[in-house]
Formats: sequence, structure tokens, C-alpha cells
Amino acid sequence: MERESWARLSGASKQFGKVVAVEGLDLEIRPGELLSVLGPNGAGKSTAISLLLGLEQPDKGSAQLFGESPLRTEARRKVGVMMQEAALAPELRVREQIDLVASYYPDPMSTKAAMQMTHTESLADRLYGKLSGGQKRQVQFAMAICGRPVLLFLDEPTAGLDIQAREMIWATLRRLVSEGCSIVLTTHYLEEAEALADRVVVLNKGRVIAAGSVNEIRALVVRKQISCSTNLPIEQIRTWPEVESVSQNHHGLRITASNAEAVARRLLAADEDLQDLEVHRAGLAQAFTELTQENVR
Repeated sequence: MERESWARLSGASKQFGKVVAVEGLDLEIRPGELLSVLGPNGAGKSTAISLLLGLEQPDKGSAQLFGESPLRTEARRKVGVMMQEAALAPELRVREQIDLVASYYPDPMSTKAAMQMTHTESLADRLYGKLSGGQKRQVQFAMAICGRPVLLFLDEPTAGLDIQAREMIWATLRRLVSEGCSIVLTTHYLEEAEALADRVVVLNKGRVIAAGSVNEIRALVVRKQISCSTNLPIEQIRTWPEVESVSQNHHGLRITASNAEAVARRLLAADEDLQDLEVHRAGLAQAFTELTQENVR
């Protein structure tokens, strides 16, 4: 029995001229989850979203939105979208922009409620064309959620935002997921995916190279980080077979090791004055870097 999904790509391929954007891509978005799609520039993230939204058609394979073609209006009415690039009428005021988008949906929230949720009330009467880049992103976010979407697509939503605006979006996304909304998030801020995602898919060269929870993606990386204060010479530690790199800062040494436990035991045996020993598993950023580099090789 096929698992329920709100959106799905099955064996989808898309080529622009000689450039292969995605190739044989399988991707699904499940009810009630925040899925983060990660990948370096040109990995196929934006193309995958465009296929799911019906903005592009696959050359091979298929795209489905709520079990239907993404071109069907009924399917699209359940979706909110915030893309990287948005060409909006500069002469409209912010409240007018949100009013217009809300009118496309059968049961939208009020414009006032959308602005309150996204902290854009103070911009309500401002002309969109006169806003800063960060303010425009916040307004675009309000437009994406005003229709009470079942499925929300966010392509780099916090790019160019200050810390306060980013935290507002994070809090709003957590609230939306708790209320049953599914979210697809592409981001270059890996700590954002680490903090928000229920599931992560890593793309490279148009293909899925890893998928799973944040912890499962981390677990794919063998290397761990060791931090400590030691009297041992840094040159000596660099010669140990399990050690891949050693750096020093004002807190002490930071060691990257393929077998962190063995290195930790050796440090304890070699330096009776060893202090502040800590072993850290890979973060999502380290796992992402290693996975994409290995895929290139």
C-alpha cells in the first residue's frame, strides 16, 4: 500500500538546454511534516519545487499535488508559495498585496491576522516598491501563509533577513506545523534545517544523495570533533593515524578524527593533565559538506 503524500515526484527529469537540472528524482512530502531540501547551488532544489507546483513540466516521470496534476486549480488552492524571486506590483500597498493573494483562496485568514502573524502590521500602508529587501521578504511570507495552506513551499525564505525576522519566521513555521500544515523548506542556512526539519533530503546534481531525519543524516558521517586542553604538542597529535586535522584556538585544541573514541583514550593516556575533554558528533553542516564532497568525487 502506497504511503499517503501531499506531493510527489516520481522518476522526474528536467533539462534546460544541455543542463540537466534533475534526473530520475523521487521526492515526497508527507502530511504534517517539515521537509528540508538541501543541496549546493545548482543541485536542483528550485527545479524540484517548480515541478511540484506545475511551473515546469517534467521531461520524464511525473509530478503530483494532492494526488492530482499540479496544473489543477483545486490542488493549487491548498498551497502557499514563497519563491526566491518574486515580481510584485511596486505601486500596491502591503495590505493590498495580501488582500489580492487572499482573494484566490476559499477560506483565507484576514489580512490583519496574516500581518500580525508575520509582524508586518507597521508596513500595511507602505508601497511595496519602497520597502527594503528584508521587508519585502517578510511581506512575501505573509502572502504565502494568508490562504491557510495545507502545504507550504518556502524557497530560501530567510535569505537577507536580520536575526529578529528570522526568529519570527522560525516561530511561525513551528506553529503552522503544529496546526497540521506540511512545509517544504529549501535553505542555505543549515542550522535552520537542523532546528526545524522533521526530515531532510540532500540533493546534488539533480539526484537524492541522502534522506532521513537530521540525526540519520548526521550518522552518515563517521568523523567526530574532539575539543580539549592539553600539554601535548599539536605536531605530535597530527601524526596519530585516526586524526584527520588539528586546529588551535584560545579554548584549546579542536581535533577532527575518524575514530574519536580511540583518540580520546590516547589523549587521556598520554597527558595526565588533560582537561575539558569533549567529543561532539557531526552537525548537519559538517554532514552536508562531507556528503556533497563525496558525491562530487
